[in-house]
Amino acid sequence: MRYPDHAEPVITLTAGPVNAYPDVLRGLGRTVLYDYDPAFQLFYEKVIGKAQKAMRLSNKPVVLHGEPVMGLEAAAASLISRDDVVLNLASGVYGKGFGYWAKRYSPNLLEIEVPYNEAIDPQSVADMLKSHPEITVVSVCHHDTPSGTINPIDEIGAIVSAHGGYLIVDAVSSFGGMKTHPEDCKADIYVTGPNKCLGAPPGLTLMSVSDRAWTRMKANSAAPRASVLSILDWEHAWSKEKPFPFTPSVAEMNGLDVALDLYLNEGPEAVWARHALTAKATRAGAQAMGLSIWAANEKIASPTTTAIRTPDGVDEKALRQAARERYGVVFSSGRGETLGKLTRIGHMGPTAQPIYAIAALTALGGALNAAGQKLQVGKGIEAALAVIDADA
Repeated sequence: MRYPDHAEPVITLTAGPVNAYPDVLRGLGRTVLYDYDPAFQLFYEKVIGKAQKAMRLSNKPVVLHGEPVMGLEAAAASLISRDDVVLNLASGVYGKGFGYWAKRYSPNLLEIEVPYNEAIDPQSVADMLKSHPEITVVSVCHHDTPSGTINPIDEIGAIVSAHGGYLIVDAVSSFGGMKTHPEDCKADIYVTGPNKCLGAPPGLTLMSVSDRAWTRMKANSAAPRASVLSILDWEHAWSKEKPFPFTPSVAEMNGLDVALDLYLNEGPEAVWARHALTAKATRAGAQAMGLSIWAANEKIASPTTTAIRTPDGVDEKALRQAARERYGVVFSSGRGETLGKLTRIGHMGPTAQPIYAIAALTALGGALNAAGQKLQVGKGIEAALAVIDADA
């Protein structure tokens, strides 16, 4: 069956935005309360408490009312001052991109950059900090989604903490889909959102801020205040006794409330396990068909996104279009330097279920065969099913 260009896909298996859970979509349809209504102020405080529990935090997290890219820019603007020396760790397009923000707020930028199918070696961070003791801030992307690779942030965080530096972590597409928490990696600012592994629409930033980061931001005269990029303005907004700096996204908070309930009620470990199983089955099936995983090794392959290297001679954009038209399945392209070189299959939230590994392999393999490849799609599905059955 051929789908017209404007038709909605049957299955969205992208790296974000991802499909939202049906319960979350119903939550978005709740009454939009006035933000100064005591019922909403109490509700807001309760949602922040759920986020604190999910993120396993000692203090209250911050919600910024814009999707997580805004939160990442706010982190750079608030924590970094002109006198700081920033070390940016770039193992992919998004990690590299944070360096551009850091450079805007401090001219003193150093980087460790590795090929975009590899991960940052913690020893290289230790060596750089030893060579440059003046480094004050370190930034790292945990899961660099355009590459489908993950960095060892707990090990990196321990090194940065021992150095006395401040750590900014981009965990936008990892939190909720694998074991990662702000205090585990000693992050001073840890940015994530509900629009990836928590299975909600884009529109909010979830952020943890350490006590020392609050102190530092308050001392930074250049940190945004009375601004959409201000973190400081929202420090006490979690309390039902405090006013909001501006109107919060009421409907998005309704959705976040449901998403957090789903995550906590299922149990984080169970959620992580199904993300990991779906990714493992997808990788096994792709490799059995003769395809290559973009990540240099399995250890750094993300459980929330599988990046498949584009075979020689294949137009990656046309490949994704064929998967959409023939099978109603949507994948993500690469970004920046990985554009055209790989196809990304997202395993996040409601699509982090093993059945979607089979759907992904069928659509990707079928589209590649239509492009002239000679893949054994059935062999790939058998390999994926073997992984799934072994876990049963």
